[in-house]
Amino acid sequence: MVLNVVIVGASGYSGVELIRILHQHPNVSIRHLFVHTQEQEKLDELYPHFRSFINIPIRSVSELADEKIADLKETSELVFLATPSGVSKDLAPKFLNAGFKVIDLSGDFRLKDPVLYEEWYKKNAAEPRFLERSVYGLAEVFVNEIKEANFIANPGCYATSILLALAPFYRRKLPIRSVIIDAKSGVSGAGRGLSRNTHFSEVNENFKAYKVGKHQHIPEIEQILTKLSGKKETVQMMTHLLPITRGILSTIYLELEDDISDEAVAKLYQEDYQDQPFIRIRKQGEYPETKQVYGTNFCDIGYYVDKRTGRVILFSVIDNLMKGAAGQAVQNLNLMMGWEQTLGLTQIPIYP
Repeated sequence: MVLNVVIVGASGYSGVELIRILHQHPNVSIRHLFVHTQEQEKLDELYPHFRSFINIPIRSVSELADEKIADLKETSELVFLATPSGVSKDLAPKFLNAGFKVIDLSGDFRLKDPVLYEEWYKKNAAEPRFLERSVYGLAEVFVNEIKEANFIANPGCYATSILLALAPFYRRKLPIRSVIIDAKSGVSGAGRGLSRNTHFSEVNENFKAYKVGKHQHIPEIEQILTKLSGKKETVQMMTHLLPITRGILSTIYLELEDDISDEAVAKLYQEDYQDQPFIRIRKQGEYPETKQVYGTNFCDIGYYVDKRTGRVILFSVIDNLMKGAAGQAVQNLNLMMGWEQTLGLTQIPIYP
């Protein structure tokens, strides 16, 4: 079986990573590529590193009127929307109404409350009926829902790293006093668009906090933790920009009401993730680094039970463009189609 797919937003970093993965996927054929600005006619003119691999014409997103989407359905079955937030809220319903399966990599359908979306994203929200229809695509946590879905809201990169580390604690409803998240990301997490904050001379040899108390992944994390625990959850989260291209390191300080041992923490992760091919739990005393997941769909998790302070410290690393975006989107595709999760995603980390 070969699944024909469309990628909208093919010129952004997540779109380019999708193309790289899907080119090697044995069950997928990329049929159409759409971009926001059409300065070139072919992808390998925009990104010469694709030359001799990808020779597909690129077209403008402005062409995607209802009748054009209906025409695309004659040759394709699924669309990836690798678009900025605020774009897919209008495109996803059109593709769904035309009979497409949809995987949206933006933030437009992650938050179920439209008021919350507008507060944090400062954009108009999608229609509530489509918000309710989307399934949150955290592959290792909502696997059964994803298998039955035709519309996936791919999680945010920070949210993926943080939720995978915290889910085993919250789904068991362990009594938690507080959680403080200190998360750091490479510059590619900001996307391909130009801004002063991601200019080379601003980022190089520099390290800074950004979006203090205002990062849009905060309500996403709280929404999922609330769903897992069954009660309203609040987290303290701080984001920082690292002078690296790829990678997220989330250090999470978890204060439980009851003492917990190293063995008990190890058992939580073993029970939840032993059959999950992209979760690698480190041995006690071994802590993950961003370089160890570079270019892959892995999430590596380490932990330290600090008996002196009574806190559990969790360490979670991902490649923000892979497990935090395109890689997880392909993992969700595999689950939706009933294929092995690892199909097309067996890359060994790039090192050094």
